[in-house]
Parts: sequence; structure tokens; C-alpha cells
Amino acid sequence: MKYVKAAAVLPEELLQELQKYVQGELLYIPKRKENHEQWGSRSGGRKQLDERNEAIRLAYKGGKHITQLSQEYFLSVDTIKRIVYAQ
Repeated sequence: MKYVKAAAVLPEELLQELQKYVQGELLYIPKRKENHEQWGSRSGGRKQLDERNEAIRLAYKGGKHITQLSQEYFLSVDTIKRIVYAQ
């Protein structure tokens, strides 16, 4: 996230209105719902996790034990259970 000077992008009237509520502090303005992207969608991180989780499910269905998967993927037993038993 980058910082932008409010005076550089906001009309003077809006800047003065905001200063009634906040002065000299950081203010986070969230994206609109229609512009929001899911976590990892830009970097590909979400896709990698989905593929890893699918590989874990297939290995479990193929007969691998939860503790074996836990050691193989360096995840806790509880995390493997959540992945395997997820709908």
C-alpha cells in the first residue's frame, strides 16, 4: 500500500471537510466492493494454496495417513485435517 498526499488528489473542499474529523493522522480509505480483489489473486498465492490443498486431498484419498501428510507438507496435523475434511 502506498501513501498519497491528500492535498495532491482531493479537492480543497473535501480536504477541509476531512480535516474537521482527522488532522495529521493516517486515514485508510478502502476500495469499493466492486474493485476488491481476493487475497492472492494478483500474486498467484491463492492458486498455489488451492493446488497444494487439492494434492493433499488426493494423497489422503490415495491412502496416505494424516501424520504422513503433515510431515511431508510441514503442516500441523490439525491443518491437514481441516484441508482433508473441508467440503
